[in-house]
Amino acid sequence: MRAPVSLDAHIGKGVRTLCKVVDISIHGARLQTYSALAKGSLIWLTLPGVGSVVAEVKWADDYAAGCQFQQPLEIDVFEGLVQLNR
Repeated sequence: MRAPVSLDAHIGKGVRTLCKVVDISIHGARLQTYSALAKGSLIWLTLPGVGSVVAEVKWADDYAAGCQFQQPLEIDVFEGLVQLNR
């Protein structure tokens, strides 16, 4: 189950860069980024109210990317992120 969202997030551990989560599921997210990401790379995605989650970039096209979380989000965490947009 995917849900459209518009969440400001960060990528990175030390030096972080802004991105926008445009849809999310318990298994991953689609991002709009301000710098290109490489397919197959691991990222630390900081989600609002959740903190950092590790994800693998599954596809990347210019300044958009899809990532798969190493650990699926708990359903209540997922629902809380979706509710931030209502």
